[in-house]
Amino acid sequence: MSPRVFPLRSLMFHWLIFCAMQCTALRAAAQTPQGKSSHTQSEGTKTGVDILEQENFESLRGKRVGLITNHTGVDAQGRRTIDLLAHAPGVRLLALFSPEHGIAGRADEPIANATDSSTGLPIYSLYGETRRPTDAMLKGIDTLVFDIQDAGVRFYTYVTTMAYCMEEAAKHHIGFVVLDRPNPLGGEVIEGPMLDRDRLSFTGYFPMPVRYAMTIGELAKMFNAENKIGADLRVFTMVNWSRNEAFDQTGLRWIPPSPNLRTINAAFLYPGIETLQAGGVSVGRGTDTPFELFGAPWIKAAELTAELNHRGIPGVQFEVTLFTPEDGLYKGEYCQGVSITITNRRELDSMRVGLEIAAALHRFYPQRFHLGKINELLGSQATLEQLEHAVDPTRIVASWSGDLEKFQVMRAKYLLYH
Repeated sequence: MSPRVFPLRSLMFHWLIFCAMQCTALRAAAQTPQGKSSHTQSEGTKTGVDILEQENFESLRGKRVGLITNHTGVDAQGRRTIDLLAHAPGVRLLALFSPEHGIAGRADEPIANATDSSTGLPIYSLYGETRRPTDAMLKGIDTLVFDIQDAGVRFYTYVTTMAYCMEEAAKHHIGFVVLDRPNPLGGEVIEGPMLDRDRLSFTGYFPMPVRYAMTIGELAKMFNAENKIGADLRVFTMVNWSRNEAFDQTGLRWIPPSPNLRTINAAFLYPGIETLQAGGVSVGRGTDTPFELFGAPWIKAAELTAELNHRGIPGVQFEVTLFTPEDGLYKGEYCQGVSITITNRRELDSMRVGLEIAAALHRFYPQRFHLGKINELLGSQATLEQLEHAVDPTRIVASWSGDLEKFQVMRAKYLLYH
């Protein structure tokens, strides 16, 4: 039998298929949880609302409730916390309060008050004319319940919304209940500089690192004690969640907490990448993969990608990409940029990734990339000054260690899970 001969076109086709399979394998590895869960997948994590359901809402019976929530407030069966409380025995649900992005989690602009179509209840926006519930909004309410999935990042505004509501609850002698949910980035790894005390704002409620490794319930306890809020606070803790578990190890369904935070990989990159936008680069808003790429019309993608890969940043790999955002910065403009693949989540330090990119942009495009503006979210003047003086990002990260150790000591008093 004569040897079989493949045409050149066929060989090229098989080679492209092989390359595609290799890329798919690399991305799949990045999405695989890095570490074993402490419980079986069949057990799964039960969130605070599931525990409230298990007790048949006994703790809220006889209460007149205001619920702070959005589309992420659902139980294990996907039922809205809104509907559960509206039909809970002995509970009077009087009003709903929505954070940034609205009750449906789709808006990227200030939100007006509205009405919930299912229950007919008023929805008071806390991201519109006011960012705190007013006296009129709280009229008749004796208990506020908070059920929103956080992103695990200091400048994600759901944290501040909760804290502002706690402050108003304390002023009005209203009870405050948090239905706890997992920190999607896990509860162990702390990253980033501490927020300077003179930079407290809606995107920085409390002096803490960018990635703080606490659940929303643990944060509520810390804010209440350290800021002396004085709220009558109760946290419904989760069952079957361990600190070493990221969201994709919980068995829970990922619901994007905001329009652009669509995947768990994006959530892990978000802390460092989001800081860059204020400097003048698109971070992928208006594309299919926000926070997994960045770019601008003035970037030369090949040279920047080569520089970033040359830096040998652990846990990530960079590739040239071209895109035209349909929304956000540079909407409708052709951009050269860089895509980011997580190759090892355990090794990833998103804040170092953000610093390395900022340093490279400042070096190559000092007239285009406005380094000083990234401090809007970075929140650390000392860190910014080191970047401006071209200090190596690894040394900058090391310079945070003393402050982070002090934070860990304080944080330990409020942890609810092992």
